[in-house]
Amino acid sequence: MKINFRVVAGSLAATLALASCAKEPVDLPFGTVQQMMANEVQPTADIYWGAVGSASELVDGQPVFREWQPETDAEWQAVAASAAKLRDLANTMGSPAYAEGRDAGWTDFTEGMAEAATRAEQAAQSKDADAVFEAGGTLYAVCSACHQAFPPEAGIPGEPVDMTPDQ
Repeated sequence: MKINFRVVAGSLAATLALASCAKEPVDLPFGTVQQMMANEVQPTADIYWGAVGSASELVDGQPVFREWQPETDAEWQAVAASAAKLRDLANTMGSPAYAEGRDAGWTDFTEGMAEAATRAEQAAQSKDADAVFEAGGTLYAVCSACHQAFPPEAGIPGEPVDMTPDQ
């Protein structure tokens, strides 16, 4: 059996030429936006949102009101760190890799999230429970508005939607 090496070499060259014309893979360090939300943003936001609060419940038929907030420096630092991580995640979501295929509103929302997270971090660093609660509300409002404009289940055309958190 004779192999025509010119044909093989030509086919290989054509294949490599086509591959080099293909779009470079996009660097998505946290996977798709939906994966980033499920695996990074939501758990981090839950730390911040759960740090300060109050609840009323019935205990033996009597209403019991309780409030909570961080007590130790380490607990306050964990809350501040969660806000700082949210800011970093917002900046990542605003990067060209994650903004590709989305309109300019996407960048506005990621900038708004970063600003709200910065204020949230400052509130935690000041160990002011009321300010943490208020900053958490602002952060929640920004996130909710973004989710209305960019429904999580919609993604962007051609982007796989996987909202399952990593285990």
